[in-house]
Amino acid sequence: MKYMLLVYLDEHALSDSERVECYEESAELAQQLHASGQYLDASPLHLTATATSVRVRDGKSLITDGPFARRANNSGAII
Repeated sequence: MKYMLLVYLDEHALSDSERVECYEESAELAQQLHASGQYLDASPLHLTATATSVRVRDGKSLITDGPFARRANNSGAII
């Protein structure tokens, strides 16, 4: 069985030191998963300000700038 961990947070809620701590904890978890043979991949995501949304309706593509969802907490990484 495989699982994907998603990290959700308000991208502006963390101070620089809190963000570093979050990245360090995420890296430690990835190392633990890798050591146990359960790790496949991990990657931080870019800020929502750089996002592009692609929606397909009735065979037509609509491409817009911005996040895929309007919400206070956005996905920050996949692990």
